[in-house]
Amino acid sequence: MQLGSSGVTVGDVIAVARHDARVELTDEARERVAKVRRHIDELAASDVPAYGISTGFGALANKHIPLEKRTRLQKSLVRSHAAGTGPTVEREVVRALMFLRAKTLASGHTGIRVETLETMLAVLNAGITPVVHEFGSLGCSGDLAPLAHCALVLMGEGRAVGPDGTERPVPELLAEAGIEPVTLAEKEGLALINGTDGMLGQLIMALADLQNLLTAADITAAFSVEGLLGTDRVFVPELHEPLRPHPGQKYAAANMLKVLEGSGIVASHRVGDDRVQDAYSLRCAPQVAGGSRDTARYALTVAQQELAAAVDNPVVLDDGTVSSNGNFHGAPVAYVLDFLAIPIADLASMSERRTDRMLDPARSHGLPPFLAEDPGTDSGLMIAQYTQAGLVSDMKRLAAPASVDSIPSSAMQEDHVSMGWHAARKLRQAVLNLRRVLAIELLTSTRAIALRAPLEPGAAASAVIADLDGRVGAPGEDRFMAPEIEAAEEYVASGRLVRTVESAVGPLN
Repeated sequence: MQLGSSGVTVGDVIAVARHDARVELTDEARERVAKVRRHIDELAASDVPAYGISTGFGALANKHIPLEKRTRLQKSLVRSHAAGTGPTVEREVVRALMFLRAKTLASGHTGIRVETLETMLAVLNAGITPVVHEFGSLGCSGDLAPLAHCALVLMGEGRAVGPDGTERPVPELLAEAGIEPVTLAEKEGLALINGTDGMLGQLIMALADLQNLLTAADITAAFSVEGLLGTDRVFVPELHEPLRPHPGQKYAAANMLKVLEGSGIVASHRVGDDRVQDAYSLRCAPQVAGGSRDTARYALTVAQQELAAAVDNPVVLDDGTVSSNGNFHGAPVAYVLDFLAIPIADLASMSERRTDRMLDPARSHGLPPFLAEDPGTDSGLMIAQYTQAGLVSDMKRLAAPASVDSIPSSAMQEDHVSMGWHAARKLRQAVLNLRRVLAIELLTSTRAIALRAPLEPGAAASAVIADLDGRVGAPGEDRFMAPEIEAAEEYVASGRLVRTVESAVGPLN
Protein backbone atom coordinates (compact mmCIF):
# COMPACT_ATOMS: atom_id res chain seq x y z
CA MET A 1 0.00 0.00 0.00
CA GLN A 2 1.30 3.45 -0.91
CA LEU A 3 0.77 6.74 0.86
CA GLY A 4 0.37 9.50 -1.67
CA SER A 5 -2.13 11.71 -3.44
CA SER A 6 -4.78 8.99 -3.88
CA GLY A 7 -5.84 9.22 -0.24
CA VAL A 8 -6.61 6.53 2.32
CA THR A 9 -9.76 4.43 2.54
CA VAL A 10 -11.50 2.71 5.43
CA GLY A 11 -10.33 -0.59 3.94
CA ASP A 12 -6.73 0.62 3.97
CA VAL A 13 -6.93 1.33 7.70
CA ILE A 14 -8.32 -2.15 8.40
CA ALA A 15 -5.66 -3.76 6.20
CA VAL A 16 -2.81 -2.08 8.07
CA ALA A 17 -4.27 -2.26 11.59
CA ARG A 18 -5.53 -5.84 11.50
CA HIS A 19 -3.72 -7.56 8.66
CA ASP A 20 -0.24 -5.99 8.80
CA ALA A 21 -0.33 -4.59 5.26
CA ARG A 22 2.94 -2.85 4.37
CA VAL A 23 2.94 0.88 3.75
CA GLU A 24 5.32 2.73 1.45
CA LEU A 25 5.67 6.43 0.64
CA THR A 26 5.21 7.43 -3.00
CA ASP A 27 7.89 9.52 -4.72
CA GLU A 28 5.31 12.27 -5.18
CA ALA A 29 4.54 12.35 -1.45
CA ARG A 30 8.25 12.28 -0.60
CA GLU A 31 8.88 15.34 -2.81
CA ARG A 32 5.89 17.19 -1.37
CA VAL A 33 6.98 16.54 2.22
CA ALA A 34 10.54 17.67 1.45
CA LYS A 35 9.32 20.85 -0.24
CA VAL A 36 7.16 21.83 2.74
CA ARG A 37 9.98 21.05 5.14
CA ARG A 38 12.08 23.73 3.46
CA HIS A 39 9.50 26.34 4.58
CA ILE A 40 9.85 25.13 8.16
CA ASP A 41 13.65 25.34 7.99
CA GLU A 42 13.38 28.95 6.77
CA LEU A 43 11.05 29.84 9.65
CA ALA A 44 13.35 28.11 12.12
CA ALA A 45 16.21 30.35 10.97
CA SER A 46 14.06 33.49 11.21
CA ASP A 47 13.80 35.88 14.14
CA VAL A 48 9.98 35.82 13.86
CA PRO A 49 8.44 33.56 16.57
CA ALA A 50 6.49 30.63 15.15
CA TYR A 51 4.38 28.35 17.31
CA GLY A 52 5.82 24.86 17.69
CA ILE A 53 8.97 25.85 15.81
CA SER A 54 10.64 28.48 17.98
CA THR A 55 8.18 28.67 20.91
CA GLY A 56 6.91 26.47 23.69
CA PHE A 57 3.57 24.67 23.54
CA GLY A 58 0.04 25.12 24.88
CA ALA A 59 0.02 27.66 27.68
CA LEU A 60 3.79 28.11 27.14
CA ALA A 61 3.34 29.29 23.53
CA ASN A 62 4.63 32.78 24.40
CA LYS A 63 8.02 31.42 25.48
CA HIS A 64 10.69 31.90 22.80
CA ILE A 65 13.12 29.00 22.53
CA PRO A 66 16.69 29.80 21.40
CA LEU A 67 18.15 27.81 18.50
CA GLU A 68 20.53 25.79 20.64
CA LYS A 69 17.64 24.43 22.74
CA ARG A 70 15.27 23.38 19.97
CA THR A 71 16.38 19.77 19.67
CA ARG A 72 15.85 19.49 23.38
CA LEU A 73 12.47 21.23 22.93
CA GLN A 74 11.24 18.47 20.63
CA LYS A 75 12.55 15.69 22.86
CA SER A 76 11.04 17.35 25.92
CA LEU A 77 7.68 17.70 24.20
CA VAL A 78 7.44 14.02 23.32
CA ARG A 79 8.82 12.78 26.64
CA SER A 80 6.55 14.97 28.75
CA HIS A 81 3.45 14.22 26.67
CA ALA A 82 4.01 10.45 26.83
CA ALA A 83 2.16 10.50 30.14
CA GLY A 84 -0.44 7.77 29.65
CA THR A 85 -1.45 5.32 32.32
CA GLY A 86 -3.70 2.33 32.82
CA PRO A 87 -4.14 -0.85 30.77
CA THR A 88 -2.33 -1.29 27.47
CA VAL A 89 -4.34 -0.45 24.36
CA GLU A 90 -4.86 -3.17 21.74
CA ARG A 91 -2.24 -3.70 19.02
CA GLU A 92 -4.68 -2.94 16.20
CA VAL A 93 -5.56 0.42 17.77
CA VAL A 94 -1.90 1.42 17.97
CA ARG A 95 -1.27 0.36 14.37
CA ALA A 96 -4.29 2.35 13.17
CA LEU A 97 -3.08 5.32 15.22
CA MET A 98 0.38 5.23 13.62
CA PHE A 99 -0.90 4.65 10.09
CA LEU A 100 -3.38 7.51 10.25
CA ARG A 101 -0.72 9.83 11.67
CA ALA A 102 1.60 8.84 8.82
CA LYS A 103 -1.24 9.59 6.39
CA THR A 104 -1.45 13.16 7.66
CA LEU A 105 2.34 13.55 7.75
CA ALA A 106 2.48 12.49 4.10
CA SER A 107 -0.04 15.17 3.14
CA GLY A 108 2.60 17.88 3.08
CA HIS A 109 0.80 20.07 5.61
CA THR A 110 2.78 19.30 8.78
CA GLY A 111 6.40 20.21 8.04
CA ILE A 112 7.80 16.80 9.00
CA ARG A 113 11.11 15.68 7.47
CA VAL A 114 11.02 12.79 5.01
CA GLU A 115 13.43 10.73 7.13
CA THR A 116 11.22 11.04 10.21
CA LEU A 117 8.13 9.93 8.29
CA GLU A 118 10.09 7.05 6.74
CA THR A 119 11.15 5.96 10.23
CA MET A 120 7.54 5.85 11.37
CA LEU A 121 6.61 3.68 8.39
CA ALA A 122 9.61 1.44 9.02
CA VAL A 123 8.50 0.86 12.61
CA LEU A 124 4.98 0.08 11.40
CA ASN A 125 6.20 -2.32 8.69
CA ALA A 126 8.55 -4.07 11.11
CA GLY A 127 5.59 -4.99 13.32
CA ILE A 128 6.96 -3.01 16.26
CA THR A 129 4.08 -1.77 18.41
CA PRO A 130 4.59 1.06 20.89
CA VAL A 131 2.98 0.53 24.29
CA VAL A 132 0.04 2.96 24.51
CA HIS A 133 -2.14 3.29 27.59
CA GLU A 134 -5.88 3.55 28.14
CA PHE A 135 -5.81 7.01 29.74
CA GLY A 136 -4.03 10.17 28.62
CA SER A 137 -6.00 11.69 25.75
CA LEU A 138 -8.69 14.34 26.13
CA GLY A 139 -9.48 14.22 22.42
CA CYS A 140 -8.31 17.78 21.85
CA SER A 141 -4.97 19.02 20.60
CA GLY A 142 -5.32 15.54 19.19
CA ASP A 143 -4.73 12.25 20.95
CA LEU A 144 -1.61 13.72 22.52
CA ALA A 145 -0.48 11.09 25.02
CA PRO A 146 -1.18 8.03 22.82
CA LEU A 147 0.65 9.59 19.87
CA ALA A 148 3.52 10.73 22.10
CA HIS A 149 4.08 7.15 23.25
CA CYS A 150 4.41 6.22 19.56
CA ALA A 151 6.73 9.15 18.80
CA LEU A 152 8.96 8.20 21.74
CA VAL A 153 9.70 4.85 20.10
CA LEU A 154 10.89 6.63 16.93
CA MET A 155 13.44 8.36 19.16
CA GLY A 156 14.64 4.99 20.47
CA GLU A 157 12.96 5.49 23.83
CA GLY A 158 9.81 4.41 25.63
CA ARG A 159 8.30 0.92 25.52
CA ALA A 160 7.35 -1.32 22.61
CA VAL A 161 6.39 -4.86 21.71
CA GLY A 162 8.04 -6.81 18.91
CA PRO A 163 6.30 -8.68 16.10
CA ASP A 164 6.26 -11.80 18.28
CA GLY A 165 4.17 -10.00 20.91
CA THR A 166 7.00 -9.80 23.45
CA GLU A 167 8.02 -6.51 25.01
CA ARG A 168 11.73 -5.80 24.65
CA PRO A 169 13.96 -2.71 24.95
CA VAL A 170 13.17 -0.28 22.16
CA PRO A 171 16.82 0.15 21.01
CA GLU A 172 17.05 -3.63 20.64
CA LEU A 173 13.83 -3.83 18.59
CA LEU A 174 14.90 -0.98 16.30
CA ALA A 175 18.40 -2.39 15.78
CA GLU A 176 17.00 -5.82 14.95
CA ALA A 177 14.81 -4.22 12.26
CA GLY A 178 17.67 -2.07 10.94
CA ILE A 179 15.99 1.18 12.00
CA GLU A 180 18.00 4.19 13.17
CA PRO A 181 16.34 6.28 15.90
CA VAL A 182 15.57 9.85 14.83
CA THR A 183 16.65 13.11 16.42
CA LEU A 184 13.63 15.35 16.03
CA ALA A 185 14.03 18.77 14.40
CA GLU A 186 11.87 21.89 14.73
CA LYS A 187 8.08 21.31 14.53
CA GLU A 188 8.44 17.52 14.30
CA GLY A 189 7.47 16.67 17.86
CA LEU A 190 4.25 18.59 17.48
CA ALA A 191 3.53 17.11 14.05
CA LEU A 192 3.89 13.58 15.45
CA ILE A 193 1.39 13.98 18.28
CA ASN A 194 -1.26 16.50 17.21
CA GLY A 195 -4.07 14.53 15.55
CA THR A 196 -7.41 12.76 15.96
CA ASP A 197 -5.89 9.50 14.75
CA GLY A 198 -6.64 7.34 17.78
CA MET A 199 -10.34 8.11 17.94
CA LEU A 200 -10.68 7.91 14.14
CA GLY A 201 -8.94 4.54 13.96
CA GLN A 202 -11.22 3.12 16.63
CA LEU A 203 -14.30 4.49 14.87
CA ILE A 204 -13.25 2.80 11.63
CA MET A 205 -12.67 -0.56 13.34
CA ALA A 206 -15.97 -0.32 15.22
CA LEU A 207 -17.77 0.27 11.92
CA ALA A 208 -16.02 -2.73 10.35
CA ASP A 209 -17.13 -4.93 13.25
CA LEU A 210 -20.67 -3.56 13.17
CA GLN A 211 -21.03 -4.32 9.46
CA ASN A 212 -20.91 -8.01 10.37
CA LEU A 213 -22.81 -7.71 13.66
CA LEU A 214 -25.77 -5.78 12.23
CA THR A 215 -26.41 -8.55 9.71
CA ALA A 216 -25.91 -11.14 12.45
CA ALA A 217 -28.50 -9.28 14.56
CA ASP A 218 -31.09 -9.66 11.79
CA ILE A 219 -30.34 -13.38 11.65
CA THR A 220 -30.61 -14.00 15.39
CA ALA A 221 -33.80 -11.91 15.55
CA ALA A 222 -35.33 -13.99 12.76
CA PHE A 223 -34.30 -17.21 14.51
CA SER A 224 -36.02 -15.96 17.68
CA VAL A 225 -39.18 -15.20 15.70
CA GLU A 226 -39.02 -18.75 14.38
CA GLY A 227 -38.41 -20.27 17.80
CA LEU A 228 -41.27 -18.27 19.33
CA LEU A 229 -43.81 -19.18 16.64
CA GLY A 230 -43.87 -15.58 15.45
CA THR A 231 -45.11 -14.35 12.10
CA ASP A 232 -42.97 -13.32 9.15
CA ARG A 233 -45.74 -11.20 7.61
CA VAL A 234 -44.62 -8.06 9.44
CA PHE A 235 -41.38 -8.14 7.42
CA VAL A 236 -42.90 -8.03 3.93
CA PRO A 237 -41.56 -5.13 1.81
CA GLU A 238 -44.91 -3.35 1.33
CA LEU A 239 -44.93 -2.54 5.06
CA HIS A 240 -41.54 -0.84 5.02
CA GLU A 241 -40.12 1.26 2.17
CA PRO A 242 -43.47 2.58 0.90
CA LEU A 243 -44.76 3.42 4.35
CA ARG A 244 -41.63 4.38 6.29
CA PRO A 245 -38.70 4.88 3.92
CA HIS A 246 -35.74 4.52 6.26
CA PRO A 247 -33.17 2.50 4.28
CA GLY A 248 -31.85 0.57 7.28
CA GLN A 249 -35.35 -0.59 8.23
CA LYS A 250 -35.98 -1.82 4.69
CA TYR A 251 -32.75 -3.80 4.62
CA ALA A 252 -33.26 -5.34 8.07
CA ALA A 253 -36.83 -6.40 7.28
CA ALA A 254 -35.71 -7.92 3.97
CA ASN A 255 -32.99 -9.87 5.77
CA MET A 256 -35.38 -11.25 8.34
CA LEU A 257 -37.95 -12.24 5.73
CA LYS A 258 -35.26 -14.03 3.74
CA VAL A 259 -33.94 -15.90 6.79
CA LEU A 260 -37.47 -17.11 7.60
CA GLU A 261 -38.24 -18.16 4.03
CA GLY A 262 -39.51 -21.72 3.76
CA SER A 263 -39.84 -22.24 7.52
CA GLY A 264 -42.20 -25.06 8.37
CA ILE A 265 -42.33 -23.72 11.91
CA VAL A 266 -43.61 -20.32 10.77
CA ALA A 267 -46.05 -21.93 8.32
CA SER A 268 -47.43 -24.25 10.99
CA HIS A 269 -49.40 -21.54 12.78
CA ARG A 270 -50.51 -19.27 9.94
CA VAL A 271 -53.97 -20.83 10.25
CA GLY A 272 -55.72 -21.24 13.58
CA ASP A 273 -53.39 -19.03 15.64
CA ASP A 274 -55.45 -16.80 17.93
CA ARG A 275 -52.67 -14.26 18.50
CA VAL A 276 -53.30 -10.96 16.75
CA GLN A 277 -49.81 -9.47 17.04
CA ASP A 278 -46.35 -10.51 18.16
CA ALA A 279 -44.57 -8.68 20.97
CA TYR A 280 -42.58 -5.57 20.08
CA SER A 281 -39.22 -7.31 20.45
CA LEU A 282 -40.22 -9.51 17.49
CA ARG A 283 -42.48 -7.26 15.44
CA CYS A 284 -40.39 -4.09 15.72
CA ALA A 285 -36.98 -5.71 15.21
CA PRO A 286 -36.44 -4.11 11.74
CA GLN A 287 -37.20 -0.65 13.08
CA VAL A 288 -34.58 -0.88 15.84
CA ALA A 289 -32.01 -2.74 13.74
CA GLY A 290 -32.67 -0.34 10.87
CA GLY A 291 -32.00 2.68 13.05
CA SER A 292 -28.68 1.14 14.03
CA ARG A 293 -27.81 0.62 10.37
CA ASP A 294 -28.66 4.19 9.44
CA THR A 295 -26.61 5.56 12.35
CA ALA A 296 -23.65 3.46 11.24
CA ARG A 297 -24.01 4.78 7.71
CA TYR A 298 -23.88 8.37 8.96
CA ALA A 299 -20.86 7.54 11.14
CA LEU A 300 -19.10 6.12 8.08
CA THR A 301 -19.63 9.44 6.28
CA VAL A 302 -17.95 11.28 9.16
CA ALA A 303 -15.08 8.76 9.20
CA GLN A 304 -14.52 9.22 5.47
CA GLN A 305 -14.50 12.99 5.82
CA GLU A 306 -11.99 12.79 8.66
CA LEU A 307 -9.83 10.43 6.57
CA ALA A 308 -9.58 13.20 3.99
CA ALA A 309 -8.35 15.67 6.63
CA ALA A 310 -4.81 16.75 7.48
CA VAL A 311 -5.06 17.43 11.21
CA ASP A 312 -2.20 19.38 12.76
CA ASN A 313 -1.52 22.68 14.49
CA PRO A 314 0.04 24.79 13.22
CA VAL A 315 -0.59 23.63 9.66
CA VAL A 316 1.40 24.44 6.55
CA LEU A 317 -0.87 25.80 3.81
CA ASP A 318 -0.28 25.29 0.10
CA ASP A 319 1.33 28.74 -0.22
CA GLY A 320 3.80 27.91 2.54
CA THR A 321 2.03 29.93 5.22
CA VAL A 322 2.20 28.34 8.66
CA SER A 323 -1.07 28.98 10.43
CA SER A 324 -2.59 28.10 13.79
CA ASN A 325 -6.01 26.46 13.71
CA GLY A 326 -8.45 24.33 15.70
CA ASN A 327 -8.79 21.32 13.42
CA PHE A 328 -7.30 19.05 16.08
CA HIS A 329 -10.53 19.30 18.09
CA GLY A 330 -12.10 15.85 18.06
CA ALA A 331 -15.75 16.90 18.36
CA PRO A 332 -16.99 15.67 14.94
CA VAL A 333 -15.55 12.20 15.54
CA ALA A 334 -16.45 12.13 19.24
CA TYR A 335 -20.12 12.81 18.49
CA VAL A 336 -20.55 9.80 16.21
CA LEU A 337 -18.55 7.56 18.54
CA ASP A 338 -21.07 8.45 21.23
CA PHE A 339 -24.02 8.27 18.84
CA LEU A 340 -23.20 4.72 17.75
CA ALA A 341 -23.20 3.45 21.33
CA ILE A 342 -26.87 4.39 21.73
CA PRO A 343 -28.56 2.35 18.98
CA ILE A 344 -26.39 -0.71 19.51
CA ALA A 345 -27.30 -0.67 23.22
CA ASP A 346 -30.95 -0.64 22.19
CA LEU A 347 -30.34 -3.40 19.66
CA ALA A 348 -28.76 -5.52 22.40
CA SER A 349 -31.61 -4.70 24.77
CA MET A 350 -34.17 -5.98 22.27
CA SER A 351 -32.11 -9.13 21.71
CA GLU A 352 -32.10 -9.82 25.45
CA ARG A 353 -35.88 -9.38 25.62
CA ARG A 354 -36.33 -12.04 22.92
CA THR A 355 -34.05 -14.41 24.82
CA ASP A 356 -35.99 -13.90 28.03
CA ARG A 357 -39.26 -14.55 26.19
CA MET A 358 -37.98 -17.89 24.88
CA LEU A 359 -37.06 -18.97 28.42
CA ASP A 360 -40.39 -18.06 30.02
CA PRO A 361 -43.05 -20.81 29.64
CA ALA A 362 -45.79 -18.20 30.11
CA ARG A 363 -44.69 -16.44 26.91
CA SER A 364 -42.81 -19.03 24.83
CA HIS A 365 -45.86 -20.84 23.42
CA GLY A 366 -45.07 -24.38 24.44
CA LEU A 367 -41.32 -24.39 25.07
CA PRO A 368 -40.06 -25.92 28.35
CA PRO A 369 -39.00 -23.53 31.15
CA PHE A 370 -35.56 -22.09 30.39
CA LEU A 371 -35.35 -24.59 27.49
CA ALA A 372 -34.21 -27.13 30.09
CA GLU A 373 -34.12 -30.88 29.46
CA ASP A 374 -35.63 -31.65 32.88
CA PRO A 375 -36.83 -28.35 34.39
CA GLY A 376 -36.06 -28.23 38.08
CA THR A 377 -33.26 -30.74 37.89
CA ASP A 378 -31.83 -28.76 34.96
CA SER A 379 -31.65 -24.96 34.83
CA GLY A 380 -31.19 -24.81 31.07
CA LEU A 381 -30.25 -21.35 29.81
CA MET A 382 -31.46 -19.48 32.89
CA ILE A 383 -28.08 -18.02 33.78
CA ALA A 384 -27.02 -17.43 30.19
CA GLN A 385 -29.83 -14.87 30.14
CA TYR A 386 -28.41 -13.35 33.35
CA THR A 387 -25.09 -12.94 31.54
CA GLN A 388 -26.85 -11.35 28.60
CA ALA A 389 -28.74 -8.99 30.91
CA GLY A 390 -25.47 -7.97 32.58
CA LEU A 391 -23.93 -7.18 29.21
CA VAL A 392 -26.94 -5.09 28.21
CA SER A 393 -26.86 -3.19 31.49
CA ASP A 394 -23.20 -2.38 30.86
CA MET A 395 -24.07 -1.17 27.35
CA LYS A 396 -26.66 1.21 28.75
CA ARG A 397 -23.95 2.75 30.92
CA LEU A 398 -21.59 2.92 27.94
CA ALA A 399 -24.28 4.73 25.93
CA ALA A 400 -23.92 7.80 28.18
CA PRO A 401 -22.02 10.31 26.03
CA ALA A 402 -18.42 11.24 26.75
CA SER A 403 -18.42 14.21 24.37
CA VAL A 404 -20.71 16.32 26.56
CA ASP A 405 -18.01 16.42 29.22
CA SER A 406 -15.06 18.79 29.20
CA ILE A 407 -12.34 19.36 31.77
CA PRO A 408 -10.18 22.42 30.99
CA SER A 409 -6.43 21.81 30.76
CA SER A 410 -3.11 23.55 30.08
CA ALA A 411 -3.75 26.48 32.42
CA MET A 412 -7.08 27.22 30.66
CA GLN A 413 -5.45 27.57 27.23
CA GLU A 414 -7.20 24.34 26.25
CA ASP A 415 -10.46 25.23 27.96
CA HIS A 416 -12.78 22.94 25.98
CA VAL A 417 -11.95 19.37 24.99
CA SER A 418 -13.88 16.64 23.14
CA MET A 419 -13.20 13.49 25.20
CA GLY A 420 -13.32 11.67 21.86
CA TRP A 421 -10.73 9.10 22.91
CA HIS A 422 -12.96 8.14 25.84
CA ALA A 423 -15.95 7.88 23.51
CA ALA A 424 -13.89 5.55 21.32
CA ARG A 425 -12.78 3.35 24.19
CA LYS A 426 -16.31 2.83 25.46
CA LEU A 427 -17.64 2.16 21.95
CA ARG A 428 -15.11 -0.64 21.53
CA GLN A 429 -16.44 -2.25 24.70
CA ALA A 430 -20.03 -1.73 23.59
CA VAL A 431 -19.38 -3.47 20.26
CA LEU A 432 -17.75 -6.39 22.07
CA ASN A 433 -20.77 -6.61 24.39
CA LEU A 434 -23.15 -6.60 21.43
CA ARG A 435 -21.30 -9.52 19.90
CA ARG A 436 -21.68 -11.51 23.13
CA VAL A 437 -25.35 -10.61 23.48
CA LEU A 438 -26.06 -11.83 19.95
CA ALA A 439 -24.09 -15.01 20.62
CA ILE A 440 -26.38 -15.83 23.56
CA GLU A 441 -29.47 -15.11 21.47
CA LEU A 442 -28.05 -17.42 18.80
CA LEU A 443 -27.60 -20.37 21.15
CA THR A 444 -31.02 -19.73 22.73
CA SER A 445 -32.91 -19.41 19.47
CA THR A 446 -31.29 -22.44 17.85
CA ARG A 447 -32.15 -24.53 20.91
CA ALA A 448 -35.74 -23.25 20.80
CA ILE A 449 -35.99 -24.11 17.10
CA ALA A 450 -34.61 -27.60 17.74
CA LEU A 451 -37.23 -28.10 20.46
CA ARG A 452 -39.99 -27.39 17.92
CA ALA A 453 -39.29 -30.74 16.22
CA PRO A 454 -40.82 -32.43 14.32
CA LEU A 455 -41.63 -29.04 12.78
CA GLU A 456 -38.93 -28.12 10.27
CA PRO A 457 -37.17 -24.74 10.35
CA GLY A 458 -36.27 -22.74 7.27
CA ALA A 459 -33.13 -23.36 5.23
CA ALA A 460 -31.18 -20.67 7.11
CA ALA A 461 -31.74 -22.09 10.60
CA SER A 462 -31.27 -25.66 9.33
CA ALA A 463 -27.89 -24.72 7.84
CA VAL A 464 -26.70 -23.01 11.02
CA ILE A 465 -27.84 -25.82 13.31
CA ALA A 466 -26.09 -28.36 11.06
CA ASP A 467 -22.95 -26.21 10.95
CA LEU A 468 -22.86 -25.93 14.73
CA ASP A 469 -23.21 -29.73 14.86
CA GLY A 470 -24.25 -29.96 18.48
CA ARG A 471 -21.54 -27.61 19.73
CA VAL A 472 -23.85 -24.66 20.41
CA GLY A 473 -27.53 -24.46 21.20
CA ALA A 474 -28.36 -28.17 21.12
CA PRO A 475 -31.03 -29.33 23.62
CA GLY A 476 -29.94 -31.67 26.40
CA GLU A 477 -28.94 -31.96 30.01
CA ASP A 478 -27.18 -29.06 31.69
CA ARG A 479 -23.56 -28.65 30.69
CA PHE A 480 -20.68 -26.18 31.20
CA MET A 481 -22.14 -23.08 29.54
CA ALA A 482 -19.17 -20.70 29.36
CA PRO A 483 -17.35 -22.59 26.55
CA GLU A 484 -20.60 -22.83 24.61
CA ILE A 485 -21.15 -19.08 24.85
CA GLU A 486 -17.54 -18.49 23.82
CA ALA A 487 -17.96 -20.79 20.81
CA ALA A 488 -21.13 -18.95 19.80
CA GLU A 489 -19.32 -15.62 20.12
CA GLU A 490 -16.49 -16.81 17.89
CA TYR A 491 -19.06 -18.12 15.39
CA VAL A 492 -20.62 -14.65 15.21
CA ALA A 493 -17.33 -12.69 15.32
CA SER A 494 -15.67 -14.68 12.55
CA GLY A 495 -18.53 -13.95 10.15
CA ARG A 496 -19.28 -17.66 9.86
CA LEU A 497 -22.88 -17.18 10.99
CA VAL A 498 -23.55 -14.74 8.15
CA ARG A 499 -21.67 -16.86 5.61
CA THR A 500 -23.55 -20.01 6.58
CA VAL A 501 -26.93 -18.30 6.26
CA GLU A 502 -26.00 -16.72 2.94
CA SER A 503 -24.90 -20.10 1.60
CA ALA A 504 -28.42 -21.34 2.34
CA VAL A 505 -30.64 -18.40 1.30
CA GLY A 506 -28.45 -16.07 -0.77
CA PRO A 507 -26.83 -12.69 -0.05
CA LEU A 508 -28.12 -10.55 2.82
CA ASN A 509 -27.95 -6.79 3.17
